[in-house]
Amino acid sequence: MAQHPTDMRMGVNRLSGQVRAVGLDPSNGDVYIFVGKSRQVMKILHWEYGGYVVYYKRLEEGRFHPRIFLRQGVGFRSMRWSELVLLMEGISPKVARRHRYEK
Repeated sequence: MAQHPTDMRMGVNRLSGQVRAVGLDPSNGDVYIFVGKSRQVMKILHWEYGGYVVYYKRLEEGRFHPRIFLRQGVGFRSMRWSELVLLMEGISPKVARRHRYEK
């Protein structure tokens, strides 16, 4: 996940260039997540056999949680699949935690 807001006008070439700029390979099969400054739009860049795929998510209401950017600077951080699913639904992974034991 990108550690800074991204210009959502960027297409595949510029998004993959952002990934390369920090020394990563956008065609390695990993998923790269970009969120706009307004935190209402998210793009996910992914390489599949034969080419890039870009997924686009715009929240109709609300914003992605502000804590998605954990530190300042340019770069990416890794996250678990469950965190990505929550993020795509507009839920903060830090807030939505399951209790260890049900009572």
